[in-house]
Amino acid sequence: MPILSKPTNYLTEIKSLSDRIVKAQQPIRILDAIKWDDSIKQDFFARGCRELPKIDRIYYQNRPLGFDPTEKRAEFHEIERDLVRRLGQLNPLSVIMRRICREYQDVVYMLEDRGTEAFANASQELYGSSLDVFHVGDPTIADLGSMMEETLSQLLQLDILTEEPKTITAATAVDILNEKISHLFPGTGLRAMLSDGIVADAAAGTDYVKLRADALFNKRDLQVLEVHEIWVHLGTTLNGMAQPYCTFFGKGPPSATITQEGLAVLMEILTFSSTPNRLMNLINRVRAITLAEEGANFLDVFHFFRDKGLAEEESYIFSSRVFRGSMADGKPFTKDLTYIKGFVLTYNFIRLAVNKGKPDRIPLLFCGKTMIEDMKVLSDLVEEGTVAAPRFLPPQFADLMGLSAWMSFSRFMTSLNFRQLEMDYANIL
Repeated sequence: MPILSKPTNYLTEIKSLSDRIVKAQQPIRILDAIKWDDSIKQDFFARGCRELPKIDRIYYQNRPLGFDPTEKRAEFHEIERDLVRRLGQLNPLSVIMRRICREYQDVVYMLEDRGTEAFANASQELYGSSLDVFHVGDPTIADLGSMMEETLSQLLQLDILTEEPKTITAATAVDILNEKISHLFPGTGLRAMLSDGIVADAAAGTDYVKLRADALFNKRDLQVLEVHEIWVHLGTTLNGMAQPYCTFFGKGPPSATITQEGLAVLMEILTFSSTPNRLMNLINRVRAITLAEEGANFLDVFHFFRDKGLAEEESYIFSSRVFRGSMADGKPFTKDLTYIKGFVLTYNFIRLAVNKGKPDRIPLLFCGKTMIEDMKVLSDLVEEGTVAAPRFLPPQFADLMGLSAWMSFSRFMTSLNFRQLEMDYANIL
């Protein structure tokens, strides 16, 4: 039971303003606005994979956004002003929603600047850069990628860690995932479906998980899709859409993507679903973005993936993820940093919550499309009843005993000198 309660007119104002944010963002489709169509790939392969894809500013201008950028920015600006007029400057929800409005304005600027250097600059502001650090004196995201690559490269050479062949078609995978969705979320309308229009093997939307129609999977892949796409992405969507007042938690701006993808990768690891190959794919995306930020073009990144043993088709797909929205010799779209960046931030939040005796904060990550920086405020909002506690929680978060026990060792274990451990265990391993 909430300890505090808010006047009905206050909650009505919250919902009205929140609904306006949800409605305003509906036509904004970032990935649809920046993706390359099949003709670009066909032309690239027709030229023997030796020339840069024919992408320029004109290409993007011929792909309409579906909204007027000036009007859309003005709409978010007006909502931002109304938040101050109706809720005040310092009201916690006013602060959060105004930040979201400003972020969506930045998104509109980014999409307006497709095919220019300004696009990549805006991408770094929204999703980060490979040169970002987590804390003063810490390695950069690029450094972290290099460190993990060293360990994963050794593991991938071992026969005992070879993955099973991918023989499950996307159509069969859709049927399997829909069974799992109907069991977890009966009567919600959430579903898995086939799609020809996505770059990745799978992607989550508002109430669905899309699988690329020509993709192949193995059982481990489906396990990853279950915990990553269904438990986290669809689960937080369901919890966000169930919010009685703060409906904006059902829709995530780019800053929420960092928490979302980090939580999803963490869930893969907590459930032992992930593999060295899966993690290496995520690290290779970081490495590719790092190369592009250092001046590499599409062909350089394409050959980077080829040298990693990927087929030409896969190398093209991963390379196009790096340069979508930009030019083939421009700076990168940095969204793919969010998996590793978000994992580190989410993991650190959870272990610190346990260390500080506040494990009850951890399930709040699932209230909707949340951001780690809002967790303290979110705790107060749940306590007063303005935000609903998450209805769906994965087993590892519904019962925090095991997670708390595991994380309670984290601070001690990370304080040990790993190089000294290697020396001490040399005669054992």
